[in-house]
Amino acid sequence: MEQGQANAGQAAAPGTDTTPAIDASPAARPTGLSALAEAIAREPVADAISPVVFAGLVRTLEFVILVCCGALLQAVLVVPRDGFSVAYVPLILGGSVAAVVGFQTMGCYSAGAFRQLFRNGGRLIAVWAGVFGLIALALFMTRHGVLFSRAWLLAWFFTGLAALIAFRVGVLQLVRHWTRSGRLVRRAVIVGGGSSAGDLIAALTKDPDNDIRICGIFDDRSDDRSPPIVRGYPKLGTVHQLVEFARRTRVDLLIVSLPITAERRVLQMLKELWVLPVDIRLSAHTNDLRLSPRAYSYIGTVPFLDIADRPVADWNRVKKACLDYGLGGLAILLALPVMVAVAVAIRLDSRGPVLFRQNRYGFNNELIPVFKFRSMYVDQCDATATRLVTKGDPRVTRVGRFIRKTSLDELPQLFNVMRGELSLVGPRPHALQAKAANRLYDEVVDGYFARHRVKPGITGWAQINGWRGETDTQEKIQHRVEHDLYYIENWSLMLDLYILAMTPFSLLMKREGAY
Repeated sequence: MEQGQANAGQAAAPGTDTTPAIDASPAARPTGLSALAEAIAREPVADAISPVVFAGLVRTLEFVILVCCGALLQAVLVVPRDGFSVAYVPLILGGSVAAVVGFQTMGCYSAGAFRQLFRNGGRLIAVWAGVFGLIALALFMTRHGVLFSRAWLLAWFFTGLAALIAFRVGVLQLVRHWTRSGRLVRRAVIVGGGSSAGDLIAALTKDPDNDIRICGIFDDRSDDRSPPIVRGYPKLGTVHQLVEFARRTRVDLLIVSLPITAERRVLQMLKELWVLPVDIRLSAHTNDLRLSPRAYSYIGTVPFLDIADRPVADWNRVKKACLDYGLGGLAILLALPVMVAVAVAIRLDSRGPVLFRQNRYGFNNELIPVFKFRSMYVDQCDATATRLVTKGDPRVTRVGRFIRKTSLDELPQLFNVMRGELSLVGPRPHALQAKAANRLYDEVVDGYFARHRVKPGITGWAQINGWRGETDTQEKIQHRVEHDLYYIENWSLMLDLYILAMTPFSLLMKREGAY
């Protein structure tokens, strides 16, 4: 429960950590975009689809297709004549696994492979034929060929191949549609203009298989070293304005085009940009420094140094969503009788609505409506949390004191989880005017907005470590943010499960500061 905010909630409390906060200078409030940047930011942009997750789904479906082809052909060609033989099961499963592993080894699951049917089709045929060659050789060498129908083997080869090609045709059409709509591309921004940005853009656009869509260029320089247009891409503003731009529209990747030798300037930029929930890469294609190939990541053939990654992306995002929706739905069912009882008690205790809605900062600084049981008199509710709730606060009702102390007022936030606005575990969302020692949180803590690189949560690492409740001093919000940043940098599914398991004990053992 966030006791530092009027009618805000409290989540949890045990564990220990003293990770230092990372110094940064956030662009906390709108900075004013150029007319062109504003126009681009207002364009509707579809949600992105992770290429990693998509490739994994294609891989899984192709395995299922091959297994189903083998099993159905056995049922049609073998079982009526010879009966069911369990010997076919390991052969079907093993052959399908070997084919998928071969496709992976030959690069058949890359973004470029999905877009190049004819070039990729040859690899599919070669791998599938190679797998059957190995199967035939193994059956011959072990003298187990008599156990299997040759008609079935030939039928599985041709049927499986036809099914794979037909499936890839469907994948190709889907990829083309998603690429046109922007769902299967990475929206990138170039940081730093001039000749280095021009060389980078030329290298990226030369590769037809990359999935990068450049939105524009941001650079602090305004002299001849940074012209307004570089290879057809406009300069949209300064690095400081880039933070606001990335808050307003989908940006997946920031590419810093400055040379590694410009260390001071690179660090100055990263100090502002690290608060964003995006991947940050440093272009390495023009640097004289040559590292091991394993030190680089690549977009097409262009090398980059990885500076920062999104904290929860690709399959990790899928795992966290499954946890949120699975346990969140179950929690609603289990908590429904308690919520009904709390709602009745609120109505009997004071006039006004049962629920209270308050706008708070969510993922990437987006405003989200957070639901809570009303714990204050209706005419004294403070929607912007400009005044802290203190011990014995006369604004809090009798029922409100109990539900705030026990965090029962937070239960409606389970519906925020099911709406996709909150996570079960994450940094607690703060109200817009929440203050510590009469200063807004982002004015107190450097890098405050970096805690919004993930979805906020009902409970979190800070709460189970005792940093819940009233934030009347700068030290308290500082420690809370330090724990939030530790959670973001060290996220794992096991950490989420640990926090969820410790939350009830935290609520029972540490109630000080929860008013």
